Amino acid sequence: MNATDSEVWDPFGTLRSALWIGGGQWAGKSTVARLLAIRYGLTAYHYDYHDARAHHDRRIARRVRRGEPTADPDPDGVWVNTSPQEMAEETLAGFPTRFEWALDDLRGLVSGRPIVAEGWGLRPELVAPIIDSPRRMIVMVPSEEFRERQLRELPRAAAVTPAVSDPDRAQRNRLARDRLVADEAARSAGRLGIRVLEVDGLDDAEAVADIVADHFSSYLPLPNVCGP
Repeated sequence: MNATDSEVWDPFGTLRSALWIGGGQWAGKSTVARLLAIRYGLTAYHYDYHDARAHHDRRIARRVRRGEPTADPDPDGVWVNTSPQEMAEETLAGFPTRFEWALDDLRGLVSGRPIVAEGWGLRPELVAPIIDSPRRMIVMVPSEEFRERQLRELPRAAAVTPAVSDPDRAQRNRLARDRLVADEAARSAGRLGIRVLEVDGLDDAEAVADIVADHFSSYLPLPNVCGP
């Protein structure tokens, strides 16, 4: 069943009770989800982790079924010789299929507390048909200053595919693509009445998690309390 259908298969009620954090790359989504999971005893689902592993195998299987080449595309063709706009369009076009795979992962989870799912592929327009209220989702996007800081401080944010012929151009293209994809997430959220939180780096991760927790407060249990 397509995720945009009015009824999405949800055998254990996991999807409709989930909390969703979408948005742009390097906005701190994973960190916030982890903090909420620790504070409230939630289960955190990290989209990027699954997308880079089990979902990659599903991409290859899908290519086989469709009679397409199974080898990954030439890195230069992906990162160097394609415009950021084309890269963003291709990324956005691929999200619905990748979202279905994420839903399959989530359907297999059952928890007495909400599951918090985070990732840039959890797009507002894909999540909206599932949730009963816009308050079950928040979209986090980095300010330009915070994105630049993440690039300086996070090795994985600055990493470039080593096989490309022009790493500098590949990095510029990737960053421009990420901006376009994040901007589209914010626009989509705005159309759907879903809150957009711009992360500017002035607040630390705990403070940003406080903001997100307040947004989700109607659905969160009491926080875990450690003590004697």
